[in-house]
Amino acid sequence: MVGIKPTDVAPSATIKVIGAGTAACLADLITFPLDTAKVRLQIQGEGVGSQGPGALRYKGVFGTITTMVRTEGARSLYNGLVAGLQRQMSFASIRIGLYDSMKVFYTRGSDNAGIGVRLLAGSTTGAMAVALAQPTDVVKVRFQAQVRLEDGGRRYNSTMDAYRTIARDEGVRGLWKGCLPNITRNAIVNCAELVTYDLIKELILKYDLMTDNLPCHFSAAFAAGFCTTVVASPVDVVKTRFMNSEPGRYDGAVRCALTMLRKEGPAAFYKGFVPSFLRMGSWNVVMFVSYEQIKRALSRAQQSWEAPS
Repeated sequence: MVGIKPTDVAPSATIKVIGAGTAACLADLITFPLDTAKVRLQIQGEGVGSQGPGALRYKGVFGTITTMVRTEGARSLYNGLVAGLQRQMSFASIRIGLYDSMKVFYTRGSDNAGIGVRLLAGSTTGAMAVALAQPTDVVKVRFQAQVRLEDGGRRYNSTMDAYRTIARDEGVRGLWKGCLPNITRNAIVNCAELVTYDLIKELILKYDLMTDNLPCHFSAAFAAGFCTTVVASPVDVVKTRFMNSEPGRYDGAVRCALTMLRKEGPAAFYKGFVPSFLRMGSWNVVMFVSYEQIKRALSRAQQSWEAPS
């Protein structure tokens, strides 16, 4: 990321990886109810016409949250949190923590990275992260989507039970379900999120609008969250629907998208947009602000450890 002063020691790749994973987990803890509401709104409509859980029942972000608390209890807002934190620790560590290293790789050591290189670096780390962390994302989405059955039971009883059940019923491939749309989504998200943040922060510092501190990080992160939501929402909805679907419902992500378009119209691709923006905007602000501070703190700690006594 831009913003290192000449007197500062640039944080190492290890510090960036640890910092990114930690900051992403912190952001998840704070914004997870919004993400759960987003998932419920995105999958709503799959079973329209039935009387089951797929029937329309949620209206708006806070209406969804209120309905979930009333019918399933407050804990339902954090369904899938364990898998979500597992996902962020592995996922964000790669896609965010290795972004700068990938820029250096593509520029062969040069500090001057154009927008094309930044987009390529963001796409690469996003795809790498999905390849590793896809099972955690599948389990997280399944947990967030599940509702309590009439007999009080649930589709999955715990995070490990979800991993085992999916692997047993759908095979190991079930844990990587939706990998292709997720790679597409995260290439888009990474480019919109990291490149937007990188460029806006660079412009703010270049024109001395703010110093490299919290207000600068907040402004760049908020803008990155909005751009990411607008660009990535259609792919995100398809990814969520496909990963949550029963085996055999769709024969691929493209068929899932076409079915949505035919049955629900183009607006279906922006279902849950408001919670997506609330989630993505707040998540970006918490994550990037935390990430910048954690990087600085770890860099200072590393310098003090290495300094001669």
